[in-house]
Amino acid sequence: MSRIRRLAILLAGLAAAMLGSVASATDAFAWPDPPGQPGGVYPLLPTPPVVTHTVVTGGMPGWQITLIAVGAAVLAAAIAVALDRAWAARRHVSANAA
Repeated sequence: MSRIRRLAILLAGLAAAMLGSVASATDAFAWPDPPGQPGGVYPLLPTPPVVTHTVVTGGMPGWQITLIAVGAAVLAAAIAVALDRAWAARRHVSANAA
């Protein structure tokens, strides 16, 4: 009975995922009428000239990004080692208590 229940839950989840995918796919793949077509949604309008601006200032230098990434890696390693040692110490204490 447990296998049938798990299979039913799995199939219901897959059906819900497929239904959500189909419902959102219609909006995702919709194409508006191209601009300038007679009878289309968009009227014939002149296109403005494209202006590009170069970013000169702002942002973060690469060495700072590298320093932050290395610091995060070292911190994660230190936390992992501390948790592993705490888990090993707890496992050792519970084995002696039994």
